Amino acid sequence: MAGSLSGKMKPGTPSYVPASPLAPNVPGLPNASGGAPAPSLNLEALKGKLEVFKKEVLKKYKSTLALVLLPPQASLLIEEDELLPKEVVESKPLHVMMLIPEEDFKHIPKIKPEIIALAKQTKEHIWVHIKTPVDIFNYGLDSKFDLLDAVAQGFPISDNGFLGALRLASIHKTMVMRKFDKYIASYVIGGSLVRGTAGKDSDIDCFVVIDDTDVKRMNRVELLERLRGIIHDYIKEATALAGVKNPLNVQVWLLTDFWQRVKDAEPVAFTFIRDGIPLYDRGTFIPWKLLLKMGRIKPSPEAIDMYVKQGDQTKEFIKRRLLDAMVDIYYGVVTPTQAMMMLAGEAPPVPKTMVEEVKHVLVEREKVMSAQDLKLVGKAVHLFKQYEYGKLKEFSGTEVDLFLKECLAYNVRLKKIRNQLEQRSQEKSAEELYQQVFKLLETFFGKKSPAQLVSAFSVQMVKKGKVSNRFGKVLPELVKARRKILAGKLSAKEADTLKKDAYELIAALTEYAQRADLVSAEKGMMQIAYQGRKAELVLLGNQNFIIEGQNIQEIKGEKIVGSTKEAFEKALADNKGKLSTKISGSLFATLQKALGSFELEL
Repeated sequence: MAGSLSGKMKPGTPSYVPASPLAPNVPGLPNASGGAPAPSLNLEALKGKLEVFKKEVLKKYKSTLALVLLPPQASLLIEEDELLPKEVVESKPLHVMMLIPEEDFKHIPKIKPEIIALAKQTKEHIWVHIKTPVDIFNYGLDSKFDLLDAVAQGFPISDNGFLGALRLASIHKTMVMRKFDKYIASYVIGGSLVRGTAGKDSDIDCFVVIDDTDVKRMNRVELLERLRGIIHDYIKEATALAGVKNPLNVQVWLLTDFWQRVKDAEPVAFTFIRDGIPLYDRGTFIPWKLLLKMGRIKPSPEAIDMYVKQGDQTKEFIKRRLLDAMVDIYYGVVTPTQAMMMLAGEAPPVPKTMVEEVKHVLVEREKVMSAQDLKLVGKAVHLFKQYEYGKLKEFSGTEVDLFLKECLAYNVRLKKIRNQLEQRSQEKSAEELYQQVFKLLETFFGKKSPAQLVSAFSVQMVKKGKVSNRFGKVLPELVKARRKILAGKLSAKEADTLKKDAYELIAALTEYAQRADLVSAEKGMMQIAYQGRKAELVLLGNQNFIIEGQNIQEIKGEKIVGSTKEAFEKALADNKGKLSTKISGSLFATLQKALGSFELEL
């Protein structure tokens, strides 16, 4: 019956509203389901049995902080969190939470069987969860805000003041959230409540952090004053609903102002982060708390000793950081140098072989890097090796300044080297595309001069409609671009245009070659022109086809129907590649009917 914390719940707007001690739900406020009212308990019937149970528990364990009957709508939450067995869940028990002081946590194994026995005496199906305030507040630290609200909403069987204080804070938070949901970054409780010492008249300290990072319709001061006034107005109403006498103290902070307080080492801010427990958080407060715990946010009182020690360690810190600066400058030299090697078409060299490879590629082959620049690369690699092997113990500030100055000047020169390499890369790419285009043309027209290939392409392919008319202008432009490449005058824009046009021309020539592979010209393929379009007419005697680009159709009787490349190749194979040169009158009639007026070109 003693539960343990497990699982995670996503943070969000609380679905529970703390109840008054007289009813499971507060009238007029939403219940757990958000829809139909949750099933209410017959408290009158239970009161007597629970009263006996309370007396026996308090008689045996006088230090008990509270006994609370959790609301029915919280059953699923607590059962999932405690990982109760399926058979227990299906039996629909009443869930009672017993809160004991933190110092009694170690006695839970002894307390548990005795509490079980007392629960059985009530003759009610009760499942008791034994917790400490730390367990309750861990719900908040684990973003299980619904479970925190469920405890606050429960029916107090016994309370030394802890439940009432929690209920007051929870009701106020819910009212604030309902009104200002999108502005609330965190709602946090602190003071005696989180210390577990809150009594029935203790002050309850709450902190509301307002997200002012996305305020558009009003300035930050106006936002703070407006929200602060309404938030404080809710205190009296929340106190009446909670049915307690605890004074509720609420501090409202803007997110940006609070973070400034943290940076200024203000004690109140650090205490708030260190001790506070979120009743709601939108990913702001909990990370702060974790960072503080990790020592990443250092409150000034706690950091005094460390700061004093840092004074003695200053010299060592500076020595280490100067070495770190040298390493950073090393990467400022090596990394962009590797980029230049990649731009030159090489793999980025490892530091061990960098100087030799850079010398071979950038200095000797490409002739874009000077011996002075190569010397700096060598210096950077040497320094890092000495540091890596533990031989370089110190690097003075003067040396850092000089090395940094050399690195910055080197990177300026690298930008010029990059421009040179990019220009060469573009020219090389353009030249390769030019050669690829004319090699393709030679496969069609044989070994001829570029001028003859351009002429043959225009007459035999463009004018006959075998490729798009626009390619008639593309090929001469490629020839002109080639002249600029040889003269070193091809601009980046011209290179991009050349690449685009060349790729499209290569694709068109490749497509035509693939179509020609199906039926070569010397086998008697005929061209048919109709309605401004051109296609190939392939006559196999019993089977005849029309091929237009990738589209293949078969002439069947008086109709032209769709076909496939596979069907065409099979028909060609069955006919042993032999084409017919006879065209019957019926075939002419079919073509006339399907295509309209047409012309045949042998």
